[in-house]
Parts: sequence; structure tokens; C-alpha cells
Amino acid sequence: MFRTLLLLALFTLPALADVEEDRLPKAESAMPGLIEPFKPLLARLSASPDMATVVEVASQGFTLGKDIAKTQLDDRPLYWFRLAGKAKLRALALPDAQKDKLLRRFERVSRGIEDVHFKPGIKHILLTGFDPFFLDRHIDQSNPSGLAALLLDGTILEKDGVKAQLETVLVPVRFADFDEGLIEQTLLPYYTQHTADMVVTVSMGRSDFDIERFPGKRRSAEAPDNLRVMTGATAAVPKLPLLYGKPLSGKEFVALSLPVDALQDGEGPFKMNDNRKVTTLAGDREPQHLFELDGQVSVNGSGGGYLSNEISYRAIRLRNLLKSHIPTGHIHTPRIEAYDKAKEAAIVKQLGSMLTQATGTLQ
Repeated sequence: MFRTLLLLALFTLPALADVEEDRLPKAESAMPGLIEPFKPLLARLSASPDMATVVEVASQGFTLGKDIAKTQLDDRPLYWFRLAGKAKLRALALPDAQKDKLLRRFERVSRGIEDVHFKPGIKHILLTGFDPFFLDRHIDQSNPSGLAALLLDGTILEKDGVKAQLETVLVPVRFADFDEGLIEQTLLPYYTQHTADMVVTVSMGRSDFDIERFPGKRRSAEAPDNLRVMTGATAAVPKLPLLYGKPLSGKEFVALSLPVDALQDGEGPFKMNDNRKVTTLAGDREPQHLFELDGQVSVNGSGGGYLSNEISYRAIRLRNLLKSHIPTGHIHTPRIEAYDKAKEAAIVKQLGSMLTQATGTLQ
């Protein structure tokens, strides 16, 4: 199973980001100099590069994006570099099959999916963040979860004598990637090989930090992804996501296994909520235990009805299928509009504090 999904991982990230790439001129106009630091790397993609060159450019771009994030507190340059690189690859006069392989590998590597390197002798925490989204509202939108992923990658946390290394990857805001198994492919080795001691998915949410207790299976948000795709799901008619062309199987709700109390001991200006609120077809509920949701049809999990809820559902579902005991769950950060450097810095600092507290539970 693992080898099959690993091979799928190399070929199932969709090369369909034309709509995202079409926003590039508007983004560069709104944010002058946005991808200027990446221009030498992008130039290497203009002359029919081989796979080794594409991988090197994507890897160096990911590293440069992290460096920029650390100096400018900005996740957006890396996002737009990735789209600029894909646009250059898409324009190459190559056979479609060859071009498609280059595009998909560039996508994976530039997201850090192949850059997770845990050190031996300490605990390991894998964290995922998201791309900016709703860019047709704010072309200059940032995402605190993506910034957190870039700033926290490789950091060492310590609490009560326990040390843990954080490694991070970035996830696209596209329904197709989820339907084609990106989350399962990315997380599978960490569960099967026990190379992570905690898995934390993070996204931008509401006004506070919300630790999402009960993710739901179905989509219900009437909101587009970054390709302007609408699922047709609504609160009245929630829809099942897909996995490899078939409806996603599993219970209507699952429960997180992160150390909620420890996370809430983090320090910072934002509240940290243990969010148990969900919506079923029968109405809103706030259960204390998962079994209270038996027989219900999910509309919104604690994390809502969009991809932020779905990534945690898929992660926990996979963990449970594999009978893993690795603590897994989702944290929503406070939201921002467009870009707010000071607020995002405070968000990332507080998230780091929360994860430090959680590290102490990994005895």
C-alpha cells in the first residue's frame, strides 16, 4: 500500500493551476518586486530544463521563500514564485506528458513535501500550513498558517526536558488535490513508519485560535478554491469529498487526539478555544464526546465545511485506519484581511508557544 501511494504522490498533484497563474500580473502590479529575488531561479526554467534542474530550482526556491519569510514576515513571495515557475514550465515546447511530470514534481518540491528531514534522538512534529486563498477578494492576501510553516520549519522546541523538531509542508487550496489523495499521500509515511510523534494541521480561521475537536467528513462551504472551483455543496446538501475517484469513506465525524489542555497553556494575546461546535443535518450541536454524534450526517465539523476542516478529517481518518497512536489534529489561527505583518507575527509566536507546551506531553 505504501509503495503504491508513494508512486501516486509523484503523479497526482494536478497541473491545473491556470487560474492561479492568470492572477500573476495583477499580483505583481499590486505587490511590486514580489518575485524579484526569485528571477535568477525562474530564468533556469526557460530553456527546456531536465527533471534534475526543475527539482533543484524548486528546492532552492523553497529555501529562498523561507529565508524571505524570516526577514520580511511574508509567506506570499514563495506562493507567487511557485505559480511563476509553473507558468514558465507550462509554456515550454515539450510533449504534454513530459511537461506534466515536470509541473507536478516542481509543485511537490516547492511545497517542502520532499524536504522533511527529522533528526534522530528527539521527538518529531509534522505541521502543515496552507497557501493564501480568496485571492479574488484580496490579491495581496497572506495566510498566517503558511507563514507559520515557513518560520517554524526546522525549529527545535523544548518543554519539561523533552525536545521536538518541527518540520513543515505547505498545502494548496484546491479541491482537486484533496480528491486525488494529496493529504493521504503526504501523511502516510509518517504514520506507517512512525517518523512523526505528532501531526498538526493548521489553517486561518476565525477571531481566535480554535483547536478543532470534531472534524466532519462532508463539504458544505459555498466558497471557491484557488481555481475558482465550487463544489456545489451547501449546508442543506453537504457533499462527500472524493478519494481516487470514489466517495471518501469513513465516519461522519472523527475526534482529534492533540493535547488540548497543553496547547491552551500557550502564551499570547489571542484566546485558545477548545472548539466542540459542529453542525449536522439535524442542527447545531456541541458534544462532549464523539459517540454523541453517532447516526448524524455532518454538515460542518468543528473546523467548518471547507478544506481546513477536510485536511484534519483526512489526517485523523488515515491515522485511525492505520491504527496509529500519533496525536493528530487541527488548529485554526486568527484570521487576517489581506496582510497584517504585526498580527501575523503575534499569531506565529503564539502558535510556537502552544506547540512548545504540547512538546512536553511527548514523553
